[in-house]
Amino acid sequence: MYTHIQARAIAITAMATLLAAACGGSRSIHRTADSDVSSAVTTTSPSTPTPSSATPPVAANVSYATAESAFTAHRYADAVPMFDAYTVRHPDNVWAHYMLGVSAWKAGQLDKARDAFEGALARDPTHAKSLINLGRVLLEEQRPSEALDRINQVLATDSGSGEAWRVLGRVQGSLGHRDEAVAAYRSAIALDSTDSWSMNNMGLLLIDEGQYADAMGPLARAVQLDSGVAVFHNNLGIALERSGYMTAAATAYQDALDADSSYAKAGVSLARVAGRRDAADVQPVDVAALSQQFADQVRSWRVGRDSGAATAVCGEPATPVSPTTEGGGSGGRTPAPIDTAGSPKP
Repeated sequence: MYTHIQARAIAITAMATLLAAACGGSRSIHRTADSDVSSAVTTTSPSTPTPSSATPPVAANVSYATAESAFTAHRYADAVPMFDAYTVRHPDNVWAHYMLGVSAWKAGQLDKARDAFEGALARDPTHAKSLINLGRVLLEEQRPSEALDRINQVLATDSGSGEAWRVLGRVQGSLGHRDEAVAAYRSAIALDSTDSWSMNNMGLLLIDEGQYADAMGPLARAVQLDSGVAVFHNNLGIALERSGYMTAAATAYQDALDADSSYAKAGVSLARVAGRRDAADVQPVDVAALSQQFADQVRSWRVGRDSGAATAVCGEPATPVSPTTEGGGSGGRTPAPIDTAGSPKP
């Protein structure tokens, strides 16, 4: 088991090579009680499970390809019993246990997801994807200290895993370690300069700390990288609004609705700022310029990292990738970042 001190040591040591400027000591996150922030944002995962109207009986000899097809069609509740049946027939197939865990997690079956990931790890204790996703499940179960142990196991052997750094940021945030959380997100972004979810998560922490001006840069960049994610626009709107930029905030909230017309929180936020003028002491803000400034800053992080670290393992697919043939192959995972200025959500 890794201790909290060991966890901090890993983050601080890796960040020494990643960043031109290190983060400061640990300070607890102070969650604002402001009703506008809590009512303006929600917590949703980047991929919403498609409910199954009725789960048909599963044949005992169901194939991996059949189970995978159900998963890729977002029929997670259907995929669970299929992968379950498959693991009964192929108990030593690590990837089958892993996919059972991912399917169960996305279907909201946390107990089964945890058991499946632990089953994969019982067969391969170094299976990084299972360690990371078990950490995510433990976070949902409000067990961040246990999640920290799993993520540190990955980073101890692969400090180039951007996915692990991103989840570490969520874990540290859940533990109230704001600086360590920001450092972890910066590590993830230094590894992958297109990691919009880590940028969004960093913005979340800064919003929670009341550092709205500092939150605008990473959120502006996240919006520019992925304009189709409504919560990115909404969070940028929160940072702009709290910085006194009402006109730009209204535009961000409208962009959120354009990206997802059903995103009610953005509608509430838009109504709140409608007709309000910018603060008298602020100059008009250029969101595109904020994005570029943050991109330039990220380049300096990457230069610092490239001068003394291993090659990055970058990127994260929008949906989990499983072995393409029964019993073999390699796979990935859905992103599990925080997606709004609210509680963490894998």
